[in-house]
Amino acid sequence: MSKAVDRNLIVGLDIGTCNVKAVVGEILEDGGISIVGVGNHASRGMDKGGVNDLNLVVQSVKRAVQEMELMADCQVASVLMSISGRHVQCQNESGMVPINNQEVTQEDVDNVIHAARSVPIAAERRLLHVLPQEYTIDVQEGIKNPIGMSGVRMEAKAHIITCADDMAKNLLKCVERCDLKVEQVVFSSLASSFAVLTDDERELGVCVVDIGGGTIDMVVFSDGAIRHTAVIPVAGNQITNDIAKIFRTPISHAEEIKINYACALKEMVSMEENIEVPSVGGRAARSMSRHTLSEVIEPRYQELFELVHEEIRSSGLEEHIAAGIVLTGGTAKMEGAVEFAEELFHVPVRVGEPLNVKGLSEYVEDPTFATAVGLLQYGKEEITAKQSNDSKSSEGYWQRIQSWFKGEF
Repeated sequence: MSKAVDRNLIVGLDIGTCNVKAVVGEILEDGGISIVGVGNHASRGMDKGGVNDLNLVVQSVKRAVQEMELMADCQVASVLMSISGRHVQCQNESGMVPINNQEVTQEDVDNVIHAARSVPIAAERRLLHVLPQEYTIDVQEGIKNPIGMSGVRMEAKAHIITCADDMAKNLLKCVERCDLKVEQVVFSSLASSFAVLTDDERELGVCVVDIGGGTIDMVVFSDGAIRHTAVIPVAGNQITNDIAKIFRTPISHAEEIKINYACALKEMVSMEENIEVPSVGGRAARSMSRHTLSEVIEPRYQELFELVHEEIRSSGLEEHIAAGIVLTGGTAKMEGAVEFAEELFHVPVRVGEPLNVKGLSEYVEDPTFATAVGLLQYGKEEITAKQSNDSKSSEGYWQRIQSWFKGEF
């Protein structure tokens, strides 16, 4: 097998409540990403984004990674990993610094971001992301890229995302026991946004709602920057459990019924259409109206969407999402979910699938792969930004040397 470094590969690992997804992509010369391997395995030992059985999670991760490596004919050593759970929290902060030499350099930008992130964080918390929103130079506000501009002082506003350190360590242990190094831990909904959003949606204002099995992860954009993130600890598994209990069928069959026959809006389902429901304890299967199934599911979707609506309202950003809502994750795929969401939110709603991917794109053109593919896009952006900063730092160093020589001689 070839090594990942030889082929300029990057790996995204999404350890979800229901599935573990591993995707490896090759960074192309034009800056695009070509998918070369995909692994997908049922997740065991996870609940609402947290680990409740280390060994089971390790087994699930190993199988997904092995499947991915086999398809890509490579052996990977490091990954970018997503994280979710109710322990993920956000806050908006600001910092201010004087501008050296009256012209903003990369060093000034780094200093002002450092000032914004220098808020006290509890010892049990881990800093995940510091995401710049906008800059102010003297009295000019709303600056996106301040480098090269003149001024006396600069202020930066930033969105800070943290998580519980112990929860992150448990996930890291699982991946490290698979002989993999975690390059970075990324909030799952942030990763999804890299895969499913367009630049126009970010500028106009949009909310990404990633509805998985155990959690709903949210991120709200306005004016091209992230303004709010949140995790709601209920999601698709609640619907599966409702089907299993009300219709007295095993969980595995309830999940199949949900995927194949469920509809979020009962008015979209015919009264005459029937489905077969397996029973427990060896009893014979029963016939049931699909409309009855929708009557059970619709209230649960209403509850989920109302929780999302309340989170958006409490953030104060309800009037800032002109581009509407992008639903992603497995639970977003259900028939009627988009129509129901549009009725409730009164804004445009669409299902988000990974955009702008090449190679084995047919394997990942699905809302369930939004986070895994988004990790690749996020990683590529980080690499590009680092290379750009290294280049600017090098140029700045030689300019300072030249200035020194000119001053000396």
